[in-house]
Amino acid sequence: MMSFVVVAILVIILGFIAIRGIGVISWEFLTTAPKEGMTKGGIFPAIVGTGCLVIGSMVFAFPVGILSGIYIHEYLSENWLKKFLRMMTNNLAGVPSIVFGLFGMALFVNYLKFGDSILAGSLTLGILALPVVIRLTEEALKAVPDGLRLGSYALGASKIQTIQKVVLPVAFPNILTGLILSIGRVSGETAPILFTVAAYFLPRLPESISDQVMALPYHLYVLATSGTNMEETRPMAYGTALVLVSIVLIINLSASLLRRQIHKKTKMH
Repeated sequence: MMSFVVVAILVIILGFIAIRGIGVISWEFLTTAPKEGMTKGGIFPAIVGTGCLVIGSMVFAFPVGILSGIYIHEYLSENWLKKFLRMMTNNLAGVPSIVFGLFGMALFVNYLKFGDSILAGSLTLGILALPVVIRLTEEALKAVPDGLRLGSYALGASKIQTIQKVVLPVAFPNILTGLILSIGRVSGETAPILFTVAAYFLPRLPESISDQVMALPYHLYVLATSGTNMEETRPMAYGTALVLVSIVLIINLSASLLRRQIHKKTKMH
């Protein structure tokens, strides 16, 4: 029963956004820059900026998170250090995103002198996604039967060969789920990019990782809370929300199909 309630709430929210925003969606809206105080034009720079931030954050979070999860589960024995790392990872996952934004501003923007840039924003979002990637990587590794590891060791394989050739191929579909969840979280965050990279109005594309960018979450916030021209900007806000939700859904669906295909190939082998 509760599952139907959750699905119904999701359908209502998506339907509300779609009904309010579908009238704004057009080729011009998706491929042009905003103009006239963001009351006209499109959101293309914000789409590109969001893509840059997601890719940049995942370049950092994926390898660091996966390697950390492998180290915690495969190399550390059950002792106080392993319990401490798990506790800190869980606590880090519960920290409000605005705290990550303040940390990113203090470390990357001010101390390391990256300034408000794609680099600073990507690293901040990468740290935000890191706990999710670590914990779900560890859970995926736990699901691999120990018999596979023991069989590999019995055949003379080393620990690193066992992890590379046996454990990771079996665990990868579940690891991919963690990566999907982290992408979904990063793409919709506003507070971290507010302090590290997001520009209020920048109708041009970035040229390097040192540039500021517009981003869909912050652009949506600006459109929804602007004190002037509310009647003109609010439909664009719903259109921006619809685009953002659609991007997340497309990523999730594509990754789910990829996960299913990988899972089938793993079973065949």
